[in-house]
Amino acid sequence: MSELDEVLAALEASTGDDVALATVVAVRGSTYRREGARLVIPADGPTVGNISGGCLEGDVIDTAREVLASGAPQVVHFDLTADDEAVWGWGLGCNGAIDVLVEPAARARPYVAAMRAARAEDRPVALVTIVEGPRTGARLIVHPDGSAEGDLGEGPRAAALDALAAGRSATVTVDGVPAFVEVLEPPLRLVVCGAGHDAIPVVEFGARLGWRVEVVDDRRAMLDRDRLPHASRLIHSQPAVAADAVAPDDRTFVVVMSHNFLRDAAYLRSFLGRPGPYLGMLGPAARLDRLLESLAAEGVTPSADDLARIHGPAGLDVGGEGPEEIAWAIVAEILAVHRRARGGFLRDRAGPIHPRAATATVG
Repeated sequence: MSELDEVLAALEASTGDDVALATVVAVRGSTYRREGARLVIPADGPTVGNISGGCLEGDVIDTAREVLASGAPQVVHFDLTADDEAVWGWGLGCNGAIDVLVEPAARARPYVAAMRAARAEDRPVALVTIVEGPRTGARLIVHPDGSAEGDLGEGPRAAALDALAAGRSATVTVDGVPAFVEVLEPPLRLVVCGAGHDAIPVVEFGARLGWRVEVVDDRRAMLDRDRLPHASRLIHSQPAVAADAVAPDDRTFVVVMSHNFLRDAAYLRSFLGRPGPYLGMLGPAARLDRLLESLAAEGVTPSADDLARIHGPAGLDVGGEGPEEIAWAIVAEILAVHRRARGGFLRDRAGPIHPRAATATVG
């Protein structure tokens, strides 16, 4: 389960007025977490989520007590660029500024069901939150078809539709009022072709990131729920028609790892020309060359788009040995492809680690 799913579940489970929600709504400079990070703060019991490396949580929890007592939301500003005792007291190693909206969780709870439903149905949604002025904490949920839940006016709705079209969150000023527009994408879908021993950690690690992981195999005995408890779906299919059984879409990432040459060739042939940004092939590059040669002999020629999304050997070059390390390398490569990152050393990256949220003025 992803952190967002855990936060939404905690909000959904809260029934009283003794729970607060803290949300990072603006970031400037270098910070540990980005906009959209959340922390659920009950009056008693452990918190759920994370908004920093543990440095700001204490101050935010203190603010949450004030918010729960008054019922009024607050936006707390943490300026980590100042060289003073407050910053040293936070113990932060970043050099940026963070705005955190702290509010009674009851204010956000009406939108939780809509957010959970969109994730369950693999639909993106945009959540607009006013972060300044008398309507601080007011929200609007906007769906790609333009339908909305809440009433903030046409300006916020238009900003949400723009953010959905761009596929990224944004900080906007709507009619002079600052707002955070958060694009919530559905979980990634990972399809693992081959249910062998080394598929088990791939399934587990993907599921731990909140992805929906499905396993395909033509051997019924391998599709055992006890062997693959983290899989969301077990699919019995012949390799040649695996793509028909899976029905991949633009958010489907496929890893072929049956270790059988003929099976892998059939899986590869099945997924050529189908949607999806990633088609990983386990094994050395020479083996992938042989697979492509065998398909060419059958008159099957991958398109340029197919070749661009085939990753063989699958995984980042981390020197992985054994099923667990190789699984981490594959999952990390999928994450890099999804985030359009190069997957190299961060020390060699020019500019900030995280992409900045877009900014815009509407109205």
